[in-house]
Amino acid sequence: MKNKIENEAHSKRASTSDSYQALHQPSSAFDSRDAYLEHELQIMQPKRWRPNLPFKDYRFELEDTIPALAGTIGKVVMVSAIAATFAGALGLSDAFVLENVRYELLIVSVFIVLFSGFILPTANLAGTHGPLIPLIPIVVAAGGHPMAFGLLIGAFGLILAFSKGGSLLAKLTSKGVCGGLLLYLGFIGTTSQVKKLFAWAESIQMTHIAFVVILATILLYALLEHFKKRWLAVPLSCILGGLIAFSLGAPFEFHTAPGLPNMNPMYWWGEDTGWMLGLPTVESFMVVLPFAILAVAMWSPDFLGHQVFQKISYPQRTEKVQMNIDDTMLSASVRQTFGSIFGGANFTSSWGTYIVPAAIAKRPIPAGAILTALFCVIAGVWGYPMDLAIWQPVLCVALIVGVFIPLLEAGMEMTREGKTTQSAAIVVFASSLVNPAFGWSLTMLLDNLGLIGCKARSAELTRMSRWIIPLAMFVILTSVMAMVGMLPGIPALLESFRH
Repeated sequence: MKNKIENEAHSKRASTSDSYQALHQPSSAFDSRDAYLEHELQIMQPKRWRPNLPFKDYRFELEDTIPALAGTIGKVVMVSAIAATFAGALGLSDAFVLENVRYELLIVSVFIVLFSGFILPTANLAGTHGPLIPLIPIVVAAGGHPMAFGLLIGAFGLILAFSKGGSLLAKLTSKGVCGGLLLYLGFIGTTSQVKKLFAWAESIQMTHIAFVVILATILLYALLEHFKKRWLAVPLSCILGGLIAFSLGAPFEFHTAPGLPNMNPMYWWGEDTGWMLGLPTVESFMVVLPFAILAVAMWSPDFLGHQVFQKISYPQRTEKVQMNIDDTMLSASVRQTFGSIFGGANFTSSWGTYIVPAAIAKRPIPAGAILTALFCVIAGVWGYPMDLAIWQPVLCVALIVGVFIPLLEAGMEMTREGKTTQSAAIVVFASSLVNPAFGWSLTMLLDNLGLIGCKARSAELTRMSRWIIPLAMFVILTSVMAMVGMLPGIPALLESFRH
């Protein structure tokens, strides 16, 4: 009890001190591991645009390896999905996909260390924009160029970051709207991964494997929840899922040998090498303009969900180490710009497969970011870990327990109090109609107008916050979706104009 009182007093003094080293105490000084980790979050003093050095400004802990592992698995999977989608639409080979994924793993490692690990320690890692994957064939069919697409995303992202538009939109999003988004994303993500695992099991004519793997994962997750060791869910579930599947006869073999990708950007943007597209023209930028606007507009609900999950998982007095939405947008935009110039296939967003497990493990961003960069380099150069990361029994359970189930839990937590259930239900309803960006913008407008949710909150908002900004976001997003054909039952307006 004495230790607990002393530690609490020590944490309160952290707000008036600039020295992390002076406030740090060994884990043996605390009654529990959780108390030590919470104290570390409370005493950190992250510095923007100044060096944040390991052991001086933060430390590495065993818990940092979990989000790093989960993030690396997620990165391999998501970049592979984007590269494969482009390859299919452009008629490129599987060798292109493999080499570009390796290239992206090396590119992202540099920017992780530079931004999240060094000069912007509250910027979440720049991950992959999953919701864009279904749009890629449409972009290619319209004549879009991947470099032009990426450069415009980077430019619009920088505008939003410097204008602090991301944090403004986050402030205008109520708990009910955000909680509904988390519930929708968590449920859709969980069901999609379960379906993928069963589809894989059916393809090898061993459907029972999927059932056994998922049942075992449920029991493991429940036990970890009971013993308050949920931060171990990703590695243990991956090991369990892989071992069960292999022991039941599922085929698996390593086939990606060690090696390095071509590091020359001119190779990737050559006429008959890499993408085989050459450099973009002015027309290429015009074609991808509406898609780039939509991509950046979809960042806000994604970033907001990750920030809120941190707030729910972290203890009090940890505002300084929580993810900064504007800094994350800046980091993602710079990473996107250079990645596209270099020739990478990735389109970036906030790195969910990293930040969610990191929040569960009660760890700040920087140390795990450095380990993620290291793991990405190892995976890219060694090659063999890439095969394991994309094997369905490992991949599916990692995403379910590491990302989607925690999002469901966070959504339920946010909608427990006040008049939040109305807004949450409308978000889910509207997102099911089109997508989460549409659901978020529509429900934010209805909620801020006071038509649903908390009427007292609406009355306290200014005219700009109540309807001008939400209405502008809804109109812009819906117009762009109509242009590219994302509104169900309505033909793409761009195609109509061309004809």
